[in-house]
Amino acid sequence: MPTAVDIFIPCFVDQLFPNTAMNMVKVLEAVGCEVHYNNNQTCCGQPAYNAGYKAESREVACKFLDDFPNEPGRYIVSPSASCVGMVRNSYAELFDGSPEQGRYHGTQRRIFEMTEFLVDVLGITSIPQARLSGTYTYHDSCSALRECGIKEAPRRLLDAVPGLERLEMAENETCCGFGGTFAVKFEAISVAMAEQKVEHALATGANYIISTDTSCLMHLDAYIRREKKPIKTLHVADVLASGW
Repeated sequence: MPTAVDIFIPCFVDQLFPNTAMNMVKVLEAVGCEVHYNNNQTCCGQPAYNAGYKAESREVACKFLDDFPNEPGRYIVSPSASCVGMVRNSYAELFDGSPEQGRYHGTQRRIFEMTEFLVDVLGITSIPQARLSGTYTYHDSCSALRECGIKEAPRRLLDAVPGLERLEMAENETCCGFGGTFAVKFEAISVAMAEQKVEHALATGANYIISTDTSCLMHLDAYIRREKKPIKTLHVADVLASGW
């Protein structure tokens, strides 16, 4: 029986990187998942929450719980560790002592970032159809590493792609400088952090910077394009869906 999956597509992906969402669906269906998409879904509430608007964020979070009702045997999978971290961790504060607390705990247990779902839940460590030639260095996003504990899963999947070789960069666990509204409020610091991350990546000689989060990749790609640096950014879903 196929594994039932409700996909959550974050704002960044929906508006700016829709192909990444489609590629995640392609991969999930290839491994036997029955993929469902609720057209009514919107945001997880993270932008408002990080900006300090807790009440407004709670309203959005309540809608998220409505959009993804708890059903036995169904998972929520997203191509963004940032949003998964928001639901898993920050909702605890938003719903503490509220009538929604029980619903939140059910949602918390069944939401996963795509690579951890594939590796840790389904036990899949390779997508045999995937093909990409070149070298890559991996960026551990803050949300993936620190909020969700994701480190090995994406590397295992990427290392299994024929033609792709990993070259770890220095300080791969250091923030890229995006941080949502941080990039707007502290532009100079944010750009300097992006520069440092890109320079570490270039020092490896890699062709690609790959990560689980489009927000980090968007930030790094903006710096790369502006400075005309010889490296590209790719989301892990785009890699796993390439070549077939």
